[in-house]
Amino acid sequence: MAAGAPDGQPEEAPDIRHGVTLSFGFGSDRGLRRELNEDAFLAADPIFAVADGMGGHEAGEVASRECISVLSQQAVLAAGSRSATAVDLQQALRQADARIREISHARAGTTVTGVAVVEERGVPYWLVFNVGDSRTYRLSQGSFGQVSVDHSEVQELVDGGFITPAEALVHPRRHVVTRALGTGTDTEADYWLIPVEDGDRILVCSDGLTGEVSDEGIHRALSTLEHPQDVVDSLIQAALRSGGRDNVTVVVVDAARVDGTGPETLTQPSAPAEEDTLPRLPEEAPGANSVPPEENHA
Repeated sequence: MAAGAPDGQPEEAPDIRHGVTLSFGFGSDRGLRRELNEDAFLAADPIFAVADGMGGHEAGEVASRECISVLSQQAVLAAGSRSATAVDLQQALRQADARIREISHARAGTTVTGVAVVEERGVPYWLVFNVGDSRTYRLSQGSFGQVSVDHSEVQELVDGGFITPAEALVHPRRHVVTRALGTGTDTEADYWLIPVEDGDRILVCSDGLTGEVSDEGIHRALSTLEHPQDVVDSLIQAALRSGGRDNVTVVVVDAARVDGTGPETLTQPSAPAEEDTLPRLPEEAPGANSVPPEENHA
């Protein structure tokens, strides 16, 4: 298990159980301009997550670590059976939100994103969750894309057709998030349930990576480097070479099928699980509930 420790010693770890083999790598760097590393991460089957704290004066560090601490407890409970559900994660994230508010008096917050490996009737799925603008990507069968959807002002502008994705990359308010744990009125996560395919590669990262390295650069590293830890190290170095203006944290998870999970079963999600996977509708998270911008520069 690796949890919480920014700038901790990276390693790659295989984990084989219940029909799917996981190999993963991880790393975190303070960057070249920040005094503290306010990122925290968890890399422990079945949960892989990155939290990016905000608030300054060490408050962001407290928020991100508290979030990862709660998720680590959930990972221990779900270990062995991969039995975590979207409801379990929702309860854990709500607990993290409450604890951060209590500790920081609502003056700090954190984004969090990641995946939990869950099993329905012996079939493995990625349960992706997200609050804020840290990101989860997936490379599967040659197809690459961002799974999570940013909770940010620029994402709302892109969705509304007011700016292009290219303009969002340089927009002056690109770091302002509209949803976070520990602060504001909108803290609920979005969820997606995706069948695990043989050879899947998942990337979970803070915006210290995506603010410095393009999606094309991320895709290139994911698709050309064999080992997860090599991908992690390469992406962190690329972010530093591009300026390293923020903390950067990267977790990469590879999946391979074993023991009788054929392609036909991997593409058939069960009905009960599917009910928990859709992102909340926009009307459930109106812009009026956005976190005050001055508190949320992740």
